[in-house]
Amino acid sequence: MKVILPVAGKGERMRPYTNNLPKCLLPVGGKTIIDWIVEDTLPLKPTETIFITGYKAEKMDEYLKAKREWGNTRTVLQSDPQGLGQAISLALPYVNDDEPLLIILGDTLFDADIQSLANATENVLYTYKVQDPRRFGVAVTNASRQIERLVEKPQEFVSDEAIVGIYYIKDVKELKKALQHLISNDIRTRGEFQLTDALQMMIEQGCKFRTAPVKEWLDCGLPETLIQTNTWLLQNRPKLNNICHVVSHNKSMNNVKLIPPCNIGMNVIIENSTIGPNVTIGDNSVIKNANIQNCVIWKNVEVHSSQINGQVIAKC
Repeated sequence: MKVILPVAGKGERMRPYTNNLPKCLLPVGGKTIIDWIVEDTLPLKPTETIFITGYKAEKMDEYLKAKREWGNTRTVLQSDPQGLGQAISLALPYVNDDEPLLIILGDTLFDADIQSLANATENVLYTYKVQDPRRFGVAVTNASRQIERLVEKPQEFVSDEAIVGIYYIKDVKELKKALQHLISNDIRTRGEFQLTDALQMMIEQGCKFRTAPVKEWLDCGLPETLIQTNTWLLQNRPKLNNICHVVSHNKSMNNVKLIPPCNIGMNVIIENSTIGPNVTIGDNSVIKNANIQNCVIWKNVEVHSSQINGQVIAKC
């Protein structure tokens, strides 16, 4: 199996935090967004992970040099972004027709069983039930969860199963044909080559797709949703809450109250402060005379004499 992770977006809704970093390298829950995604794929033992880069591509290249534990990796530059379909097409020359492919969008976290894909015999799209399907692309399924068609932002109800950006493709040769047809004939939706259009073509050509559920769909696209995702991770991944370890091993604390859950990095100095709940603090940060809750604090940040709730605090 090969994995493709599109991470070319500019992350404009996350300004100023993405002024110098691609969105996938923003921290949440003590790791970067892309760390969470890649680590979920490693049990599948991919032969290669391909990153489709664009905005701040050199930052991703540099980051991957320190990630030998991720195995074989490759970056492919999307220099002129024209949609997700085009992005995926740039990576397909490096994928064999008979090798399954897992595509995961590089800006959203999830709680889903992707390990079952090791035994999958057909194409799989992961979906999440939403209250307002008009905002999403949705999958229309039959009683056996087989996908009959895909509909982009339906104004009349056809399904509440939103496509979340996790695509498992067994019929790689057919995907290549569909994307090539779109691009060669300049078939665009909303001005771009859409992966969803290629998948719909595959369905019409007889390729079998089924859905698989996502338990949680965790958005990282806005500062406020990044804070919500940080809170979910701290509350649902018990190993992240490292307060006991910090108290017993960190001597750089004086008159500090820690309210769980929190995740505190290495070489952090905290004095005369209350931290938590739901706070992540990056390495080498300094917090003095502060009350902080529901926040993501980057590494190498200093906070003095502040009361902060629900913010991303960074050196941009």
